[in-house]
Amino acid sequence: MLISNIYKSLFAPIIILLLVGALFLLGLYPDISMILGGIALFLIGMEYMEGGFKAFSGGLLESVLERSTNNTPKAITTGFLATAIVQSSSLISIIVISFLSAELMTLTSAVGVIFGSNIGTTTTAWLVSVFGLKIKISVYAMPMIIMGILIPLFLKESSWKGIASILIGLGVIFLGIGYMKEGFETLKEGINLAQYAIAGYTGIFVYVLVGAVATVVIQSSSATMAIIITALATGQIDYANALALAIGANVGTTVTAVLGALKSNENGKRLAVAHFIFNITTGIIAIVFIYQLAELVDYLAVIVGIGIENYTMKLALFHTIFNIIGVLAVSPFIGVLVKFLNTLFIPKGVNKGKPKYLDDAVLALPSTALSAIIMETKHLYENAFDIITHGLNLKKNNLLSSMELDEVTKDLHTHTIDIDGFYNRWIKGLYGEIIDFSTKAQANMSPEYIEELYKFKLANRDIVEAVKGTKHLQKNLLKYTFSRNEHIKEQYNDIRKGLAELLRNINTIATTDEEDVIILLLSKAKIHAERYDIITNGTLDKLIRKGLITNQMATSLMNDSDYAHSISKNLIAVAEVLFIDINSDLKKLHEDIAINEEEVDLLINNKDHT
Repeated sequence: MLISNIYKSLFAPIIILLLVGALFLLGLYPDISMILGGIALFLIGMEYMEGGFKAFSGGLLESVLERSTNNTPKAITTGFLATAIVQSSSLISIIVISFLSAELMTLTSAVGVIFGSNIGTTTTAWLVSVFGLKIKISVYAMPMIIMGILIPLFLKESSWKGIASILIGLGVIFLGIGYMKEGFETLKEGINLAQYAIAGYTGIFVYVLVGAVATVVIQSSSATMAIIITALATGQIDYANALALAIGANVGTTVTAVLGALKSNENGKRLAVAHFIFNITTGIIAIVFIYQLAELVDYLAVIVGIGIENYTMKLALFHTIFNIIGVLAVSPFIGVLVKFLNTLFIPKGVNKGKPKYLDDAVLALPSTALSAIIMETKHLYENAFDIITHGLNLKKNNLLSSMELDEVTKDLHTHTIDIDGFYNRWIKGLYGEIIDFSTKAQANMSPEYIEELYKFKLANRDIVEAVKGTKHLQKNLLKYTFSRNEHIKEQYNDIRKGLAELLRNINTIATTDEEDVIILLLSKAKIHAERYDIITNGTLDKLIRKGLITNQMATSLMNDSDYAHSISKNLIAVAEVLFIDINSDLKKLHEDIAINEEEVDLLINNKDHT
């Protein structure tokens, strides 16, 4: 920390001085300053639009991406449409990586969306060439910005705030394009960059490199395309070199993607590799066939009504065509590509006590954050299931089979499990990670999401309590399972059998889609959980009165029956939250018809009287 502070104290003043010096030099060259200011405004506008669409969609964009990507053509189409609408491939990438990390989307679908997103980004070039260069700032851009500022003052809903951000973003984008155009026109009076045009493949490679470097520096292919189009419109570069620059802008995004993936998880890295392969392949195709593609553009321009001298729109058409060709060339091999990607970035070893789904990438969206927490809670339950099963001296394979429960309870382990040790390795740390991650996730959640998140926090607590209860139960369970007193032995085997039945029923609930089975098993589990109340049902009194067990046995049985009852209630509570989809009709149906504790008591009492 001390070294970090010294570093900051030494270099911060130097950085500030450099920035001041740069601003002073820009003041000497107002045309360059205007171009750079236009680029800055364009980037700011893109940020506003991205945030605006995210707020305006209210989860709709995420829902569409999740449900409309179950095959490659749909994934590509969805990626194209989503990016074309929101004008942000980075936002789409964030959502896709979040879905991948939360296992809401397959890698095949994610790659398809990214391929489609590459076509979607070409709409920015159309926006700039068709509207941006023709917009009168005073007529359209300024009113958009003013409206965007005024809307939140009167309309407080998040959707209206999103619309306001979109308007501000569009206005600032057009403002930025205007400044860039004006800057290039002013620059032309002193320096005509077109005189440095390079012909042939030498020029193509040089300008591809320039376009790629510009994109890496600016970190936005859309901004690079805006610069290229405005420079072309003012005659600062010629058409042939502009085509090469556009290819370079596409290639440059691969570097941006790779740099962004360095801090990402395995899925983010795999997606970056897919993006890299796609853009490099597309770039090579475009470079090799650049003259043929230029002829194709000339042919299609006549058909769609683009003028022969309208080079900016022809550039936008070129940009779209070579990205479409890239998708057509690569998409047939998505299956092979995904197989290759799955061999990359394999984690070394699997630790059951470490989180599998809690990646910071999913925090970008409330829906993916909640999904990740749900799956991690299931992971915690799986760990707890193994500990509880072994702690009850039951074999997991038997429990999950169709073997009769009496046989399951008779087939014992030859060794006992150290529940404390497994709790510390498999439960304690993972539970802490889930709670910590939940705290971070709820910072970006609406009250509805926070309410659902709270239920899963409780479910995690119930899982931990069930494991602790098993630990308390284990000592006497092992002792009396081998007791010579058949009566106490029978009682403890009944406890084991009851919990075995509950664990088997919960496994059925977790693996079935039949709604009536789920509701029936949950209701049955609640009723059977009351069997452990041996004081109320008279079992303990009968055993003591007849002298069938000692006072010490009676005390142990009474305490352990209470532990068994608590374990059952905890596990039932977990099943009610964890294994019913929060978005399904079954959730509401179960809440409507599920029996409560009073009704359970009534059923038990009626059964006793009969």
